[in-house]
Amino acid sequence: MPAKVSLRVAKGQLQGQEFVFAERTTCLIGRADDCRPKLPNDGHHRTISRHHCLLDINPPDVRIRDFGSLNGTHVNGSKIGQRERHQTPEEGAKMAFPEVDLKAGDKITLGDTVFRVEIELPTLCTGCAREIPDEKKAQAERSPGVYWCETCYAELQRRTASMVPARPSRACAQCGRDVSHEVGEGHRGEFVCAACKDDVSQTAALLLREANAGHTGLQALRGYRLQGRLGKGGMGAVFLIWHETTGDVAALKLMLPRVGVMPEARERFLREAENTRALKHRNVVRLRDAGYAHGTFFFTMEYCDGGSLHQLLKDRGRPLSIDEAGQIVLQALEGLEYAHNAEAPYTPLDDGGLGRGRGLVHRDIKPHNLFLCGSRSARIVKVGDYGLAKAFDLAGLSGLTMTGSQMGTPCFTPRQQVINFKYAGPEVDVWAMAATFYYLVTGSSPRDFPPRMDPWLVVLETDPVPIRQRNASIPEKLAEVIDHALIDDPDILLKKAADFRRMLESVL
Repeated sequence: MPAKVSLRVAKGQLQGQEFVFAERTTCLIGRADDCRPKLPNDGHHRTISRHHCLLDINPPDVRIRDFGSLNGTHVNGSKIGQRERHQTPEEGAKMAFPEVDLKAGDKITLGDTVFRVEIELPTLCTGCAREIPDEKKAQAERSPGVYWCETCYAELQRRTASMVPARPSRACAQCGRDVSHEVGEGHRGEFVCAACKDDVSQTAALLLREANAGHTGLQALRGYRLQGRLGKGGMGAVFLIWHETTGDVAALKLMLPRVGVMPEARERFLREAENTRALKHRNVVRLRDAGYAHGTFFFTMEYCDGGSLHQLLKDRGRPLSIDEAGQIVLQALEGLEYAHNAEAPYTPLDDGGLGRGRGLVHRDIKPHNLFLCGSRSARIVKVGDYGLAKAFDLAGLSGLTMTGSQMGTPCFTPRQQVINFKYAGPEVDVWAMAATFYYLVTGSSPRDFPPRMDPWLVVLETDPVPIRQRNASIPEKLAEVIDHALIDDPDILLKKAADFRRMLESVL
């Protein structure tokens, strides 16, 4: 049984209704049709904004933030957000309001509606983190609230009797230090401490050292040596590695979860990686191998010597020409067109199982994830990190990312992915590729993100700025195609990468 977060309406017109979340997601509360829970749009709920507040949920963790509403959001009677009466919604969205981590029994009040937070946790063994069935709970409770399965408890007693120091029940998967204070209540599974996460180069060195010493789970890295770091992000880093026998050069990507890794989450994410590994196209970065060791996911992939499109723009210090940007995007769209129709070995089926299906959506297209190989006329554009970042997040491995210090600015995110965290239609990639083209030739994102204004509310309640308002030299026909491809309210108009590619070819 997975952990669950529930919102039960304790007071108000929806009293008795319950909204249950058993996996990584977000929810918007307000009067707009795209909210869930949606409060009635009637006279009794005039004090509720269209998009009132956001809950970031990664069971058993849940966090709330107010969107600068006129009448505020209250948690256990304390106000966590409200703009002044004279302020517009836009001004309210620029105000800094505290984010609040919720716990079981907390009450969220919006006008006359009261939600009660309920958190249901499975009973897990302290040693192996496996669930203990209801019929064995009484026997497994070795002290109040502390459970050990028979196997782990027997090992604990053996170590105690022989005076062998027991490994901490919550130990860092790399250095072994006690991480009980870091993991968080209700979390189990393998966990990497903050100190080890801060030094990702040591993690890379550890994996390669153990691979070359014969670690069976690291065979994909055997024979490789560390050459240097290519980049670092919020969840890990990418390194250049070379094979001392063959001379092969590859990129090694490490992803370090922000929460304890349970076996189910690990297997789910690695299945997603297998989908990516099945992709074989000149415009998609080839994923060679994937695995997990010492609390870290690792991937070996094709090395692109030209770096990312983001780095190219940074080095140039100015937007690209229309011709150069057009050739880059057309190639990337070929990669997307292929992937959106490719066979995937692990596809969710209607019966809840997994089987072969077709079509993989990236869900995180941006200049950082488009890579260059070769130079000049021989330059090839490749779509990289195919689906990995979003799958990592959907598996709950990145913690809470829509709020807090990990929150990014969703410059290349359409409304649909804010409304529905799991939204995975090919059109989100098409929209993001249009946003990337827009950025390449203007140096700006399609939407304006004023300083301190809540970026997710910007996506929800504003439209993209017509591209010729950014750069008047953009030809009208091209501008029409880009602006059309960026319409995402109420739906994304352009659904297929092939259609966008043909429309661009006709005006470039």
